[in-house]
Amino acid sequence: MSTPFTEGSTTWTLTGFGDEIDKDPVVQVAVLQALGASHIEVRSAWGTNIVELSAEQLDALAAVFAERGMGVSAIASPIGKVDVGLSVEHEVTRLGAAIAAAHRLDSRYIRLFSFYRAEGTDAASIRDGVLTRMRALADLAEREGVILLHENEKDIYGDTPERVLDVIESVGSANLRVAWDNANFVQVGVTPFTDAYAMLRPHFEYLQVKDAVAATSAVVPAGEGDGQLLETLTALRDDGYSGFASLEPHLADVTAMGGFSGPSAFGRAARAFAALTNQLGISTK
Repeated sequence: MSTPFTEGSTTWTLTGFGDEIDKDPVVQVAVLQALGASHIEVRSAWGTNIVELSAEQLDALAAVFAERGMGVSAIASPIGKVDVGLSVEHEVTRLGAAIAAAHRLDSRYIRLFSFYRAEGTDAASIRDGVLTRMRALADLAEREGVILLHENEKDIYGDTPERVLDVIESVGSANLRVAWDNANFVQVGVTPFTDAYAMLRPHFEYLQVKDAVAATSAVVPAGEGDGQLLETLTALRDDGYSGFASLEPHLADVTAMGGFSGPSAFGRAARAFAALTNQLGISTK
């Protein structure tokens, strides 16, 4: 049931992918705080992925955040962004490293994915393998007290709303929830709000902010593409959503493992998102 909306009554916590700004976490934090963000989503630091940082590097990263009063919204891990043919233990081991980072950086959320398949392979043929692996990952998350956020990345098993729902409901763990990305849905031919919002809202936990143009798949600032950002944000506001909004602009470069924007383009993406939230009476902190 939607909650009555009162102007100024909705506040979301603004965060963003620091390594889209710069390799140096000091610069990452400075830019995010200048844009009004109180948290950072950590995918890499000093050019090293979060699951590959040593204990000493994690300590140094934690010190950077503590000195500057920056919270960590999520660990943006690459877990599940591999071929489903790899062993179950392969990703369980890597998730252990992501969990160690989450504990050290005081975050309860870890982003992950539901596996790639070989070219020409039908998604249905890997379903059992995906669910076996996602269940094993959820088991570890339950033991360690963290929440896994499944992102609807294009070309993984869970890239359409129906298959995202299949993963979440088939695993059936309170520690596996949805990280929602409008742009990724656009890139697989989905009209996000129309096709997916009602279906996935019961499992919705975390908002990743970017947009895309359907005709070209180009990623653009929020509200400038076909991702139905305005409709999605309006519905979240009216539903009483009060969680994180994570800027992931991908405006300068995109690879299989992530994207880059730089400080200037990242700022442009933040201002585009702020224009939407201001229009809707949503505050960020």
